[in-house]
Amino acid sequence: MNMKGISYCLLAGLLLGSCSGVYEQTDNGVIVKVRTKKDDAGARLVRLQVMGDKLIHVSATPENRFADSQSLIVVPQKERTPFTVIQKGDTVTVSTDEVRASVLASTGEVWFTDENENMILRENEGGGKTFTPIEVEGTKGYTIRQVFESPDDEAFYGLGQHQADEFNYKGKNEELFQYNTKVSVPFIVSNKNYGVLLDSYSFCRFGNPNDYSQLGDVFKLYDKDGKEGAITGTYVPAPESGAGTLVRREDSLYFEHLVRGDLNHVVNLPEDFPLYGSKVTYEGEIEPSQSGEFKFILYYAGYTKVYIDNKLVVPERWRTAWNPNSYKFSVNLEAGKRVPLKVEWNPDGAVSYSGLRVFSPVDPKEQGKQSWWSEMTPQLDYYFVAGDDMDDVISGYRTLTGKSPIMPKWAMGYWQSRERYKSQDEMLGALKGFRDRKIPIDNIVLDWSHWPENAWGSHEFDKAHFPNPKAMVDSIHAMHGHIMVSVWPKFYTTTEHYKEFDRNGWIYPQSVKDSLKDWIGKGYTYGFYDAYSAEARKLFWKQMYEHYYPLGIDAWWMDASEPNVRDCTDMQYRKDLCGPTALGSSTEFFNAYALMNADAIYNGQRSVDNNRRVFLLTRSGFAGLQRYSTATWSGDIATRWEDMKAQISAGLNFAMSGIPYWTMDIGGFCVENRYVEGQKQWNETRTENADYKEWRELNTRWFQFGAFCPLYRAHGQYPYREPWEIAPEGHPAYNSIVYYTKLRYNMMPYIYSLAGMTWFKDYTIMRPLVMDFTADANVNNIGDQFMFGPAFMVSPVYRYGDRSREMYFPKSEGWYDFYTGKYQKGGVKAEVEAPYERVPLYVRAGSIVPFGEDIQYTGEKPADHIRLYIYQGADGEFTLYEDEGVNYNYEKGMYGMIPMEYDDETRTLTIGERKGSFPGMLEERTFTVVVVNEDKPQAFDINAKGIEVKYTGSAQTVKL
Repeated sequence: MNMKGISYCLLAGLLLGSCSGVYEQTDNGVIVKVRTKKDDAGARLVRLQVMGDKLIHVSATPENRFADSQSLIVVPQKERTPFTVIQKGDTVTVSTDEVRASVLASTGEVWFTDENENMILRENEGGGKTFTPIEVEGTKGYTIRQVFESPDDEAFYGLGQHQADEFNYKGKNEELFQYNTKVSVPFIVSNKNYGVLLDSYSFCRFGNPNDYSQLGDVFKLYDKDGKEGAITGTYVPAPESGAGTLVRREDSLYFEHLVRGDLNHVVNLPEDFPLYGSKVTYEGEIEPSQSGEFKFILYYAGYTKVYIDNKLVVPERWRTAWNPNSYKFSVNLEAGKRVPLKVEWNPDGAVSYSGLRVFSPVDPKEQGKQSWWSEMTPQLDYYFVAGDDMDDVISGYRTLTGKSPIMPKWAMGYWQSRERYKSQDEMLGALKGFRDRKIPIDNIVLDWSHWPENAWGSHEFDKAHFPNPKAMVDSIHAMHGHIMVSVWPKFYTTTEHYKEFDRNGWIYPQSVKDSLKDWIGKGYTYGFYDAYSAEARKLFWKQMYEHYYPLGIDAWWMDASEPNVRDCTDMQYRKDLCGPTALGSSTEFFNAYALMNADAIYNGQRSVDNNRRVFLLTRSGFAGLQRYSTATWSGDIATRWEDMKAQISAGLNFAMSGIPYWTMDIGGFCVENRYVEGQKQWNETRTENADYKEWRELNTRWFQFGAFCPLYRAHGQYPYREPWEIAPEGHPAYNSIVYYTKLRYNMMPYIYSLAGMTWFKDYTIMRPLVMDFTADANVNNIGDQFMFGPAFMVSPVYRYGDRSREMYFPKSEGWYDFYTGKYQKGGVKAEVEAPYERVPLYVRAGSIVPFGEDIQYTGEKPADHIRLYIYQGADGEFTLYEDEGVNYNYEKGMYGMIPMEYDDETRTLTIGERKGSFPGMLEERTFTVVVVNEDKPQAFDINAKGIEVKYTGSAQTVKL
């Protein structure tokens, strides 16, 4: 026990009686006994555990003892942090050198202050905790809710990656579950420089703890003839179907999942109507019983528009039929006032989905609070993370959940993928196409169905199309490329791998019991393995190691890792299909599958080869994913402008969730038919119709955005995504894609230094403006601009035909146009040029940016000549980081760092003494220092002249 804590306890005991009746001190904190009433749904015990100077673990339970459970997301902390305990009246406070956490024993309310007692975060008055008992499959737990106070000027970021194009979650609602295109992480970062991590693996909600309501439960409904009780659904079939028009009354718009056990029908839709090619209209009136802001959620596949009060509130949106999306919007309505509602829906498949549900108005003060809800957990567990800034908060998060290893250097290069390379020759031909055209590339991806049709999960190659996989991999390596292969946690029941899992009880049984068949060939029954079993994880890796590893595969693509056992099911059936797990019910362990699966590959590979960096790409994720050298991509998104825009906010919030490596399918995965037809016309006639013209511009703009993401990767369904397949050489689309790919490689010294910073400084590469300009409240809601590292501000163009866009320049010493060097002052909005071939790109004054020479792959040659651009107008610093790029020697101290500082007052650049060394390190190099300032605009030019500096590792000062 801490002696200082004892003295405070004795003093409190003299004044108030024995402190043991209020709290018990433990080796890392206190347990406080809460004086709850008999019928109170709150906590009986609240525990504070010190995890670090700025890290406090809070637990609460209505039981008489805490659950004996171990966190899946928090790693053991290596060091104990000194703390003191003091009781004043009903308040017990635990203090470190940086923060104070207090508990009010009468209610269990917890709050956090800094060392000067300035409030950082406070639970709702009375504690804000509710515990509702729940029992699933014989295991008891609680549905819990925790509410915190939140000032009006607070902003929240994180929660993973979602597709509704929301950025600041203040006052918003988000459901946290895993699904294709949706990745949920129960962690937020506040602009007040703290974070909260909820340690729960079940389905959760941020914001409103309730489910959305059906329209008829919130509004009086009237059909188009004015009759109360429903709206009118009019189903007009495609002329060629020969069917007649169907009109019926709808008491809800809830066509969101398949009938259980029936792959051909959607719940509530007419079963005998030919949906494909039809035009469906839902219309009538809605009458609210209260006034205020109603928050709607639209679930859609096919083409959908929504009108309320004769206003277009949701312009046309589209998703492929098998992969619907959700979109949220709000409308203010008056009590008792009937307003028209119309939904226009053009289904894009024989089985398609549509839904519209709503939240009734919530008091704005309550809606603005920070609210967490979890369906099932043994007790309430959350972690409070304080920080000096947002980077410090994320550093605290990674202290709790694990460091982010440095990815292989080649992973920072360009990845080419398509759905899919159907043969060995196709794959090698694509890579050769890059080399022949001198377009840089490092990695090529082999997607699903490279195995025999009836052998999913066998990890064997289809010999008819991949006759010699080892020779294919060797050829890729000979062309200085790397190969990633798609591996699923899914196994056909006929494979030996399935049988090996099944013998040990490591397969989720429901899909096999229900004889579910997938969409390949005649359809085959299958099961997913249970990644929550440690032994099953070992077997999963063993099977990969025996079949793939000897071929020399470089990286692993873990698809469907939600796990997505079946698309488009209701939530209960999803749980049935994903359990029971080795740790308990899928209700309790619903969201962490991808984390467990990543553990299998990362620790599996490091157990057999600890000198080769792991690279893992997964479609899902969870808190702590970064410790397994794992990146996430945003799933099977659509090829739409609104989907491209949504990826910006999605990627930024994912970065703020503490996981630094994120990517997306550049160009979108699921393709509208109009683009496919445009490609066919081009192939046949070499004429570019209007749709194909748009397709090329969409891809151009998406590549421009993608080049400044942590990982740069194109993937999708037909049309193909290689640059020359998108447009011929000389076309502006081709020119732009090649320009940014080459620029990405010129930036490799900068980019790889950022990758190093993710390990050494817990850095975040893709940065919302609020991270670097927190004091500038104007950036709180800007989710369509971002910083790429400390220097570059990127502003993607996401509307067809735009040749300019509005940008906000955060308050700073100024900005420079990357392409012209022209100076722009900060703290203003401006309309900037955005020609077809360029994305608006600005560099912050005070930036030091190293650029390398043209290379075709990351390992082509060391960066012995670097152009060091100095953007004057402010002091600056940067550390050039280097290591061997492929192994874990950096963990042993084998790396090099060259610190650089620029003093703007004296116009002096100091290239500091090199720190560290590693095998193969350059002993000397040349820096060409290029100056950019307000009086001397300098466009980026890889051949620009400047001050030559010969560097041999000793500190040098350069007067500019």
